[in-house]
Amino acid sequence: MTEPATVKAALTSQSIETPSWAYGNSGTRFKVFARPGVPRTPQEKLDDAAKVHEFTGAAPTVALHIPWDTVDDYAALAAHAHDRGLTLGTVNANTFQDDDFRLGSVCHPDPAVRRKALDHLLTCVDIMDATGSRDLKLWFADGTNYPGQDDVRERQDRLAEALAAVYERLGDDQRMLLEYKLFEPAFYTTDVPDWGTAYAHCLKLGPRAQVVVDTGHHAPGTNIEFIVATLLREGRLGAFDFNSRFYADDDLMVGAADPFQLFRIMYEVVRGGGLTADVAFMLDQCHNIEEKIPAIIRSVMNVQEATAKALLVDREALATAQRTGDVLEANAVLMDAYNTDVRPLLAEVREEQGLDGDPMAAYRRSGWATKTAEERIGGQQAGWGA
Repeated sequence: MTEPATVKAALTSQSIETPSWAYGNSGTRFKVFARPGVPRTPQEKLDDAAKVHEFTGAAPTVALHIPWDTVDDYAALAAHAHDRGLTLGTVNANTFQDDDFRLGSVCHPDPAVRRKALDHLLTCVDIMDATGSRDLKLWFADGTNYPGQDDVRERQDRLAEALAAVYERLGDDQRMLLEYKLFEPAFYTTDVPDWGTAYAHCLKLGPRAQVVVDTGHHAPGTNIEFIVATLLREGRLGAFDFNSRFYADDDLMVGAADPFQLFRIMYEVVRGGGLTADVAFMLDQCHNIEEKIPAIIRSVMNVQEATAKALLVDREALATAQRTGDVLEANAVLMDAYNTDVRPLLAEVREEQGLDGDPMAAYRRSGWATKTAEERIGGQQAGWGA
């Protein structure tokens, strides 16, 4: 059984990156519901992110999305984050909201469009240099809708060429994180549809190319924890995009649909040494009908709870049951950890850090929501519309 002090130490050191776009107006493809007090600038997004970190103690980095978070001075933006106890994390490229990318970006049949997409990716590396960010995350909406629309193999060649150019541009301490998605918006072929495709490209590029596992990007019934275990075993799990889904890429709060799945994933992370490796744990969620900051705080807490339960698995007892073929006992060991109420343990960890044991209640008492609703009047609220 893992000692409580060891569990506490692991939870205290855990870091969960929050996404800048989750603080703005975003949601479904059909309608985005605006709320009072939503940030209007990247700086105000960081102000909100600082509140999440203030009350959880576990969210010190914020991911950017370009061009959603474009500013004139990225070093100044990094300084703004630092002044609020944060650092700027992953830079996410956007090659899916330009009219020129209707038939794809780096996989587009037109070399001029591919060049435009590549230039954007290289600009994102420039931004990383200015912000001190380590990771560049790439998700491509590229694909086709109809048989014969384009040459499937050639599109893979184009993708490989672009990835190689970006990889060559990276600094020695920077990484490329390649994300995959089963489908959408392409419905016949998707150019990076699964972890195997992403892994194959990363393997060819080199060790600083890693795979991103978005927990919402899989077919129903997919054993995501197997993918996590395999990528960790191969040293190629670079990051998570945590969210939850009922159908496809819902981007609901992590752990909302299937908290047991999140626990199983985090157990494989613990088992594979992912808590101490260079795996980035990031939220990738949209908060449309719920308050944004409380939803992000709750999401951070959900990841912490799943991690705590995973750390409590009696691995010695589990290994014994597995070696002896005791199927029910092995399952019971996992279920005992999952059914443990870890909320008192996490409250204790927070209080030992000088934080309130209940981050949600502490945020409500802070009055931040009322303050921002009163102050953030006028201007254009951040978001991608719909």
